[in-house]
Order: sequence, then C-alpha cells, then structure tokens
Amino acid sequence: MSDTANGIDLYWRPGCFFCSSLRRKLDKSGVERVEHDIWNDPAAAAVVRRIANGNETVPTVVIGDIGLVNPSAREVLRVLGEHAPHLLPDNGSDDRDASDAGPLGRLLARVRPS
Repeated sequence: MSDTANGIDLYWRPGCFFCSSLRRKLDKSGVERVEHDIWNDPAAAAVVRRIANGNETVPTVVIGDIGLVNPSAREVLRVLGEHAPHLLPDNGSDDRDASDAGPLGRLLARVRPS
C-alpha cells in the first residue's frame, strides 16, 4: 500500500442512510473528496464490487490504494493520518494546544503523525 494518496473517493448511492451519515460527518470535519454515485456510474459500481468482494456495499471510501468498506468518519480520519496526512483538513490545530482545538482538533492530534 502506498503511503501517499492524491485524493479521497467516496462511493455512495441515493437513499443509503450510512452514506448520508458518513457524508455529513466528513463535511463537518472538512474532509474534501470526490463522490461517486454507484447507481449512475457503472465504473464506480465496479470499483466498489472489486473492493467489497463482489458486493455493492456503500459507503466505500478509497484513499490511494486503500479501500474502506462502510467506514466510520473516525476510521477515514485515522487512515488519512497514517497514510495521507496531507489530505487531512487544516483546522489550525498545529498552531495551538490540541485541548483548545475542540473535538475534531483533538481527534486529528491523535491521528496526525508528529
């Protein structure tokens, strides 16, 4: 697996509660990504099937060559911190104590490499 990634791809489908929940949490965390609706994009559906053992399980998140099937926002942030820290949202927590950064800042301080 590579230690860098050019971006984050989120595969979803309309009506999926888990997709909506993850999208809201990633929005709140400031995580930028490219979204792919697997019901309107056969190539996107094929990516998901490849990662999810033939199933169209969403949400599926791809960071570089790492595929996450139905991850939590926390798991996405952890993988970003470990494998693609340059893709973590810049919330300014580097300039202040993590205890002053709020819940997201404290989470990022835990996952962001020193």
